[in-house]
Amino acid sequence: MGEVEMELDKSGHDNFYISKNNERIAKRVFGISGDKLAVYHMEVEPEDEGVGVAKNLLADMVEYAWKNKLKVIPLCPFVAAQLRRNPKEYEDVWEK
Repeated sequence: MGEVEMELDKSGHDNFYISKNNERIAKRVFGISGDKLAVYHMEVEPEDEGVGVAKNLLADMVEYAWKNKLKVIPLCPFVAAQLRRNPKEYEDVWEK
C-alpha cells in the first residue's frame, strides 16, 4: 500500500488518496470552508478492502485536520461511524 497523498483542486471537492502500482486504490472526497473540513465520500477498490486502507485514510485526514486546526464534519457514513465509535480519540477535531 502506498502513502496517503492529498490532491487539492479548484472544484471545491479535494481528495486524500492512496495509490498502489501507480493506480489509485482508495480516495476520500472532502471540502474545506473556513475552519471546517467536510468529508463527503470514501471509496476503496474491492480487492483492497479489509486491510486497513480506509482507516489509514481516516488517520491521515484527522492528522491534517489537527495540524490545520480544522473541525471534521463527517458526511461519509464510514467516517461518521468511526468518530462515533471513538469519540475521545476524535473529540478535538469532530464537529458534532
